[in-house]
Amino acid sequence: MKQAVRAIVINKDKLLVMKRNKFGHEYYTLIGGHVELGESVEVALHREVHEETMMDIANPRLVYIESASAPYGDQYIFLCDYVTGDPVLSPEADERQISALGDNIYQPMWLPIDKLASVPFRSDKLQKRLIKHIADGFPDMPEHFSSRIS
Repeated sequence: MKQAVRAIVINKDKLLVMKRNKFGHEYYTLIGGHVELGESVEVALHREVHEETMMDIANPRLVYIESASAPYGDQYIFLCDYVTGDPVLSPEADERQISALGDNIYQPMWLPIDKLASVPFRSDKLQKRLIKHIADGFPDMPEHFSSRIS
């Protein structure tokens, strides 16, 4: 089964997200991507965040494991410390080349936390947890949940 990583990065009153416009379907998601063969989830997390934002993170702590339907597999979602910088796609990122074609756009950005509840977000269950835990604190032990569609 495939594995992926995602980063929850908060800077003041903003959440780091990837705004997607996938052939006219617009939504937001956390920064991250697939774990490569032989790569640990922690190494993949740092690599994906850097590729998709040119930013560095620190002190990742696993807070959620989301079991998603194929082709996504398990998503390991880490709460990370913001270090510095503003999000921009790396020149070498696949997402930059895909976005250049114009129909499948990736745009890393800071989303005001007060807007999180009003945007289309992948997944709905993750969005609800983020809203709750940003306000009340993140769990000490990772929460496991499923976003599989039956």
